[in-house]
Amino acid sequence: MSDPYETTEAHLDRLLGRALNSFDLPDLLVERLGTALAHSSALHSSHHSTITGLHRETYRHTHLLADGSAVSLWELAYRSDVAEPMRHELFGSRTELVLAVERLFGGDSGGPAAELEFHGLLPGDEGGPDADATGPAAELFGRMASLPEQRRTYAVDESADHARRVLRRAENADRPGPDTARLLRTAYAHQITQAFGRRQYLADGRDAGFSLYEHAFVLLDGTELSLWEVEHTATPDGRHMCEVYASETAAREAMEVRARVR
Repeated sequence: MSDPYETTEAHLDRLLGRALNSFDLPDLLVERLGTALAHSSALHSSHHSTITGLHRETYRHTHLLADGSAVSLWELAYRSDVAEPMRHELFGSRTELVLAVERLFGGDSGGPAAELEFHGLLPGDEGGPDADATGPAAELFGRMASLPEQRRTYAVDESADHARRVLRRAENADRPGPDTARLLRTAYAHQITQAFGRRQYLADGRDAGFSLYEHAFVLLDGTELSLWEVEHTATPDGRHMCEVYASETAAREAMEVRARVR
């Protein structure tokens, strides 16, 4: 994720400078990005394998332009082995990003049999990259808090223990209880997705940062179960705190209670 204090100009220079395929971006797109006034970055998907060393992440970088519209760049960051440096590629649409993943990692985009790939319907890009983002900055960044539908990539990697650790660090009294914990003992694959990138708000007159993560699990009976983790610093002493909820709605409601935007 980008530095919250990084200027939009520096952010763009960094993205374009490290992308192996920046010369493939349309000139008109790059020209429009030159008028960007603000930006926001969010993790779109993540795939890691401790077996092969494959590390793959996709990000959506949305830029508010001077004319009030917005443009998104989709970034693919990957390496096939822990000893390799990360490679970065940029795309002007989600469709191009998906095609690149298929090209680089094969038809199932997954890797060895120990890794499970569950394919869902990925929304198209009808209307182009600007179709879902218009209006003032406040409206734009509010909408970007919602994670778009995406294909899930589950990795087998001590998932039951991961679920136990997520529940153990939850400090909220209304966290999922023993019934959920028992179900998650049968988890054998999981995926972590950042549904809401770190944002700074004023909570009771103080700066407070908020992030929201979905921890999605596959159980032995084939069902899926998610935990929604809120990380924030809206505490009396400004310390970092984790809360866990059984639904996205409950997690977002908790964030709204703690955040007083002014």
